[in-house]
This record gives sequence, structure tokens and C-alpha cells, in this order.
Amino acid sequence: MNELTLDYKTIVELQRIQSNLDIAIKTKTNRLTMRRRPQSAALAPAYLSRAGTEKTVSAAAAQSQFHTDLWLCFTVQNWILDFGRPIAMIVMPLEWFPLNKPSVGDYFHMAYNVITPFLLLKLIERSPTALPRSAVYLSIITFVMGASIHLVGDSINHRLILSGYQLHLSVRENPIIKDLKPTSLIDSFELLYYYDEHLGHCMWYVPFFLILFLYFTGCFTQAKDEKMPYSGWLLLGPSAVYYWYLITEGQIFVLYVFTFFAMVATVMRQRRMGFMLDSNGRFLFYNFIITLGLVLVWVAYLWNDEVLRKKYPGIIYVPEPWSFYTLHIKGS
Repeated sequence: MNELTLDYKTIVELQRIQSNLDIAIKTKTNRLTMRRRPQSAALAPAYLSRAGTEKTVSAAAAQSQFHTDLWLCFTVQNWILDFGRPIAMIVMPLEWFPLNKPSVGDYFHMAYNVITPFLLLKLIERSPTALPRSAVYLSIITFVMGASIHLVGDSINHRLILSGYQLHLSVRENPIIKDLKPTSLIDSFELLYYYDEHLGHCMWYVPFFLILFLYFTGCFTQAKDEKMPYSGWLLLGPSAVYYWYLITEGQIFVLYVFTFFAMVATVMRQRRMGFMLDSNGRFLFYNFIITLGLVLVWVAYLWNDEVLRKKYPGIIYVPEPWSFYTLHIKGS
């Protein structure tokens, strides 16, 4: 009987010990699991951060490529919609576009006012560095407003040209205006000229060059061998000739010079820090250099023109191409 009791007590004790061991094993397993979870949780963000870093690097590498599509679109639409606008108005028959209706040049200008801001925004999107959004948005809004003011003024100005208005003369000296009655009408035409050639150009070109300069400040890299591709060299000539037309016809030589000096100062500062221009920055910089040479040749060619000298007095003498056309080409 005692042996049976002893055996029963032994069995109970063994069961209790086994139960305690099971509880201890489960507790230990839970503790190990809890310790492993933070490590696995930390691994996931680390992996994601590494993946994000690789994605950012690859995106930056893609953004630093030469934007052939954008520069080509800029060049083509500038030549067609801006430079070709007055030519289209001269070539198209007047019967197709009566003087009391928008001309073909007006439609060109409307398309320019829509396409150019879109291309500028796409250019900013591809900038290798983040640019101040507020400055970009305000510049785009001001650009559209200034170009729209110029659209109205230039449209009326074209109709005046068809009626005998001479661009190489001032408003009051033009034969079709100087004899207007009452004379207060002449003041209205001078106000129109101010909106077209001064206020419109200022609100159009200042934000345009500001956006180009902001984009230029982000076109620097530590790669020493990044050169402009062959497509960039092909676009450089037509693009520089258009900027010559833009600066001379828009009478914005001072704005252009200040922008160019700011670009030169930026290049010198970045070089001291070990950064070089990428292919897109080189394209813009070479554009400005060639344009400066073309403007200087243009001014030297017309330096002794007395009629144009009278219309453009002062230290800065940069005649407009269309004034040269009405003076020397249209009459002949």
C-alpha cells in the first residue's frame, strides 16, 4: 500500500515538473519572438530606404540626361509661333483674316501663350534639384499675363502696319497718327505702344528669363566628363538665332546681360565647390554666349544708321529687326 502511494505521489510530482517545464519553454519562446520582431521590423524600413535611395539615384541619373525632346519643342515652337508669327500675318491674304477679326498671327500668339508655359513647367519638373515652387508659379502666372497683354497690343499694331504705320518712327511722328483729331487719340495710341512694347515685354520676358536661370542653377554635377550630345550641337544654332531675335525685337538687352552675368557668376561659384555644368546647363550657357556675339554683330552693322539712331537714342543702342525691315526692305 505504501509503495502504491509513493508511486502515485511520484507520478503527480513528475506531472507538475513537466507542466512547469512546458510553461517555461512557452515563456522563453514568446520572449525570443518579441525580441526578433523589432529586428525584422527594422530590416523592412532599411530595405525600403535602400530601395528608395537606389530609385532616387536612378531618377537623378535619368534627369541629368540631355532633354532633346524639350529643347527641340522649344526651338520649333519659338521659330513657328513667335518668329514666324509676323511673317504669317504678312504672307496670308487679307481677305482670309479681315481687320476686324483675329489674324493668323493672333492665333499663333494664343498657341504660344499656352505651349510655352507648359514646356517651362515640364523643364522645371526635370530639374535635377528642387527649385522654389512659389517663385516658379508666380513667374509662370506673370509670364502668361504679360504675353496676353502683348497679344492684344501686337494684334492692333499689325493692323496699323497694314494701314501705313512705320515701325522705325515714333508714335507721334507716324504719318497716319500725327494728324489725328482730337489729339487726345495720339495719347491713346502711345498708351497702346506702352502696353505692347514696355509693360507687356517686361511681364513677358522677366519671368521667362528668371525661370531659365532658376533651372540653370540646378544644372551642375560632379561628373567631369558630361558633354553635350550631338543633338544639342545641332539645336544650338537655331536656338541662338532665335534668342538674338527675342532680345533685339523685345528690347531686353539689359535683362539678357544681367541674366548672363548671373549665369557666369553661378558657374564660377560652383566650380570652386567642385561642380561642373551638365549637358543641359552647357546648352543654355552656350546659347547665351552665341547670342551675345550675334547681338554685337547686329549693333555694329547698324551703328551708323541715322534714322534708327533717332528712334533708339541713349547709351544702349539695339535696333529692332522689324524696324530695320520697314525702313530698308519693305520700301525697296
